[in-house]
Amino acid sequence: MQRFTNPRDIYHGKGALEALKTLDGKKAIICVGGGSMKRFGFLDKAKAYLEEAGMEVTIFEGIESDPSVETVMKGAAVMQEFEPDWIVAIGGGSPIDAAKAMWIKYEYPDTTFEDMCKVFGLPKLRTKARFCAVSSTSGTATEVTAFSIITNYANGVKYPIADFEITPDVAIVDPELSATVPPRTTMNTGLDALAHALEGYWSVNHQPIPDIMAAEAVRMVLQNLETAWGEPGNMTARENMAYASLLGGLSFALPKTAACHGCSYPLSEDYHLPHGEACAFTLDSFVRINADGRLEELCRRVGLSGTEELAKRIRELKEL
Repeated sequence: MQRFTNPRDIYHGKGALEALKTLDGKKAIICVGGGSMKRFGFLDKAKAYLEEAGMEVTIFEGIESDPSVETVMKGAAVMQEFEPDWIVAIGGGSPIDAAKAMWIKYEYPDTTFEDMCKVFGLPKLRTKARFCAVSSTSGTATEVTAFSIITNYANGVKYPIADFEITPDVAIVDPELSATVPPRTTMNTGLDALAHALEGYWSVNHQPIPDIMAAEAVRMVLQNLETAWGEPGNMTARENMAYASLLGGLSFALPKTAACHGCSYPLSEDYHLPHGEACAFTLDSFVRINADGRLEELCRRVGLSGTEELAKRIRELKEL
């Protein structure tokens, strides 16, 4: 038996942020990272939409890249005092990942970080709050997955939290948010989306439903990433990359990632490479290593002659 889990509702497309007005609750906490969401007005919009839905809103700001255990505990303490029934995480992968871990601690205050890291061993959530993830980048896809990565800076190790319980209830993918990120972030997150799709496809746990999504995600990344990187104002490319990231996330949610992500963590921990760049570092090599009939068929489905051309396209993107 196989299981395919994704958010109950996925709102996507230009203006999708407005879906926050449809959430039903009394209190919401917004978890957000640095200043970009505030600087470009999206934080104020999100707060206003939630207030229009009739909720009291508080904000937990300053979630860092590669969020720490300490930040998770601080955010959970704010939640325990405020008692929200909606947790809304807005930003890239870091704020959403951190908020997922905060959610666990909020619902179960006696839970330790070590308890959280027991793979697929979490208790039932949603006893206090539901979770809405609003993505501002096109790559991590944490808004539609059952995963979170939290860093313990005491030992310099990134720890995965994995459980279907932390799959968001609502995902919002609005390409207007991703249009504000710098070109390097666009490229790095886009390569992460490509790695998700390819690793999900060649995973030993691959399944028919994710395979379909993986193939479409690969096609859309190869056709749109360079344009989104080189022409930040091209909203067609931005929207297509948002869809590619979404599909890439759904395509690995069941099979899970493979060797590229496994190799990426020490590159990020020891050499501080951005996650997407670290994943892409070995991606073309693993394409050649995993070359078989299935991967050749994938290449034909996306309009490539074979795995050598796919590896070449990946190298070209990495060199931009």
